[in-house]
Amino acid sequence: MEEALVMSVELSSAGLGRAVEVAAIDGELKKLWEADDASTNASLMNFLIYTEDPSQLTANSETILSLTQENACRALLIAMDREAPEPSIEAYITAHCHLAHGKKSICSEQVSFLLKGKSLGRLRNTVFAHLNSDLPLVFWWQNELSDLFEEGLYRLVDRLIFDSSTWADPTAGFERIVAAREDTGQSMITQDLSWTRSYFFRLATAGLFDDPAAKKSFSAINKVKIVAQKEQRTAALLLLAWVVELSGWKLLLKNGDSFELSSGEGKLIEASVEWNEDGAPLSELSFFSPDCEIKIAREKGNPHLCQSLCTDGHCLYFSGPADADAPADLVASQLSRGGKNSLFLRVLPQFFELL
Repeated sequence: MEEALVMSVELSSAGLGRAVEVAAIDGELKKLWEADDASTNASLMNFLIYTEDPSQLTANSETILSLTQENACRALLIAMDREAPEPSIEAYITAHCHLAHGKKSICSEQVSFLLKGKSLGRLRNTVFAHLNSDLPLVFWWQNELSDLFEEGLYRLVDRLIFDSSTWADPTAGFERIVAAREDTGQSMITQDLSWTRSYFFRLATAGLFDDPAAKKSFSAINKVKIVAQKEQRTAALLLLAWVVELSGWKLLLKNGDSFELSSGEGKLIEASVEWNEDGAPLSELSFFSPDCEIKIAREKGNPHLCQSLCTDGHCLYFSGPADADAPADLVASQLSRGGKNSLFLRVLPQFFELL
């Protein structure tokens, strides 16, 4: 789809569109489309963003505006203010439109809800009542998993997006995710943005080890180093878990963020995660052996990875794309790739040991 113009229709100063009564949402959406013959309503999925921080509702509307440039959907935004003294609900409708080939605009409708107060079942009922039942549900749960992440809700979800870097207790959070997958018969696809943050690091690593010199030195690796921002600890450990799993290594000892590993041949490997708050979310992955050094690095704000392979006194340098920093951009990248994230599930046992 060529995009010569991006616009929002029915967007108010609050960024959420027109306030409507909940019972009138379907009728008001119909009027919205009938009023504009130049626009076509398109949906490939239900895309829902849920937050328990009401201040994020307007920002999430801007996120949907960006995501719908490439992903037509019915967007549902839900914010829950659980501390409000009395239960109430506010609803808004809008549409995000993008001009296609300089002609008719393709639009995605958005319904936003602000739920206030404590009332069991309101989140699940709100989601269920406003889904397009013929389309899959992609559910982005922002920040901590609360007690509202329960069976009646996650059984509606086809793809669950979350960011474990925002969790105070990642171990407990992942235990809830694993239990939810078991409850759904492993049918729910899970996507951790902390895993997505390392995609191009993993791609670059695989490419560098295709080099014959790197392949030859692999069995002699004695040290692995990862550098990251402290708040991206789960991303760093997921990346290390990927290295350990695909290398066939085993964890012997851990001391804080330093680890002693063993290769299949019994060779000891030292691994460490170091922190650099002035660097990129993930800023380095390096492998060392007596005659070879492989390094993938990124400076803060740089859209490219710097890759190097040094052996026998000679170095080769490469450049490649880096992963996005903003969560919304990471979501867009993952949606463009699709997939069932089977590799992520494969490395989880190693990740739990490291965590």
